[in-house]
Amino acid sequence: MVKTKITPLFDNVLIKPLEAEVKTSSGIILPDSAKEKPQMGEVVEVGPGKTDEGKLVPVSVKKGQKVMYKKWGGNEIKINGQELTLVEEKDILAIIE
Repeated sequence: MVKTKITPLFDNVLIKPLEAEVKTSSGIILPDSAKEKPQMGEVVEVGPGKTDEGKLVPVSVKKGQKVMYKKWGGNEIKINGQELTLVEEKDILAIIE
């Protein structure tokens, strides 16, 4: 099987969403239908940045960082059996440390 590599263009960022919680803080196990998609993930790849007045402005996040992004931001894609989200840099809200 050939492994596909994705390199985002412009200021797009490829994110691997973190796993959804399987149980609540009180210990109730959630069925798949009740799990909310996470809005946090790990940066897998970043684009080179966008051009502003002829100068390249690099993306401010780096591969391997954990980030929080907009709930409805981005496009979900499936590559090599892995679910990923492709978002614009402006849809990333915070870096998690």
